[in-house]
Amino acid sequence: MTLLEIDTVHAGYARSTVLHGISLTVPRDGVAAVLGHNGAGKSTLLRAAAGLLIPSRGAVRLDGEDVTRLRPHQRVARGLAYVPQGQQCFPQLTASENLRLVADGRPDGRAATDEALDLFPALRTLGHRPAGLLSGGQRQQLALARALVTRPRLLLLDEPTEGIQPSVVAEIEAAILSLTRRGGLSVLLVEQHVGFALRAAAHYHVLEAGRVTSSGVGGAGAEEVVRGVLRV
Repeated sequence: MTLLEIDTVHAGYARSTVLHGISLTVPRDGVAAVLGHNGAGKSTLLRAAAGLLIPSRGAVRLDGEDVTRLRPHQRVARGLAYVPQGQQCFPQLTASENLRLVADGRPDGRAATDEALDLFPALRTLGHRPAGLLSGGQRQQLALARALVTRPRLLLLDEPTEGIQPSVVAEIEAAILSLTRRGGLSVLLVEQHVGFALRAAAHYHVLEAGRVTSSGVGGAGAEEVVRGVLRV
């Protein structure tokens, strides 16, 4: 079954169209990966899914509901969480304060925070440290943990392994797989790290110049196919 459907979406900025009729789906309790070179439209696709960019044509459906015209906070209320590129955090606040900003006011905020920290235990010992002083990998874990505190049904991840050391990439991959195997979470993963993406994803889509040029099933054998399509 499908949780997110991107249906013939055209979107861009001002008079520049970046996405040209993109259609893809994210399975319920599964991972779909979007791969492509810089400038292919991957981040624009996530912005359209998150509600930060309204398509000029086409539709975005979340669990069967047309959310194309809904604002980002309305999509968040329906179970969407977005982790943008760049290990974003509030640098002057501690790691714990970054998490409390999301948890406060939620009836299950403390339990959700504990569950997120179980996935990234290094953050427990770094809670007192200003987020701006964390390493890139630690900030990315913090950004993911903060999104998970909202208990999303759909997690949009934009290049979560960019500039991250291999050991942390492995931890992020393990966390994503653990969450989706547990059930209740779907992930749309935008990634340039082909191996990571195809290990995590049940399905993949390759973007080139704002169009889906190849789709398939992840797992064994898919990496060679995708590398051939991307010429990497």
